[in-house]
Amino acid sequence: MSATPPARRPLKTRDTAWARGLAHWLVARRVAPNHISLASLGFAALGAIAMLASPAAPPGVRFWLYLAAAVCIQLRLLCNLLDGMVAVEGGLGSRSGDVFNEVPDRLADPLLIVPAGYACGLAWGPELAWTAGLLALLTAYIRALGGTLGLPQSFAGPMAKPHRMAAMTIALITAALLAPWGLDGVVLMLALIMIVIGASVTAVRRTRAILAALEAR
Repeated sequence: MSATPPARRPLKTRDTAWARGLAHWLVARRVAPNHISLASLGFAALGAIAMLASPAAPPGVRFWLYLAAAVCIQLRLLCNLLDGMVAVEGGLGSRSGDVFNEVPDRLADPLLIVPAGYACGLAWGPELAWTAGLLALLTAYIRALGGTLGLPQSFAGPMAKPHRMAAMTIALITAALLAPWGLDGVVLMLALIMIVIGASVTAVRRTRAILAALEAR
């Protein structure tokens, strides 16, 4: 991530002692922010593999696969937090940082959403999951579009990235607990429906904000 990014998502966790301490530890060891950004993509890929492996696994194994995917989501978000802190507060940003910050992030979202449609094992699961993944990309595109038009980038929800990942994390943990009763697929399907609806509202809300700001110029 570059030293002066065009926009940063407002996160309360940046001000926590544990986040500052971990960022300081990484800065002291000269860990490049770009490498942290790439690590986030690696965790997303591992989460995707865990979900894709779940349909063929027995309930006891699915429990651990779902939990592993949930942990990978949180590790991905941790990397998203730390790459910016190491770059900006730690002063280790680079000119290529914005590319490494954005591209892995755009890939990580569908990697952690689309496999849930295949993991649920229900009709229309993959189609719904791909819709959710594309809408996640659309919300990010609209945010970035506002920036290219000289407007403040909007991180408004109700299904911004932290909300999508929270929904997936909760769904995966719940699916793990309900796997012995065969209800894990239903839980994942409901999470995807929530993301589709919420991301659609988010896309419309961000677009309307851009149009209003342009008309007010």
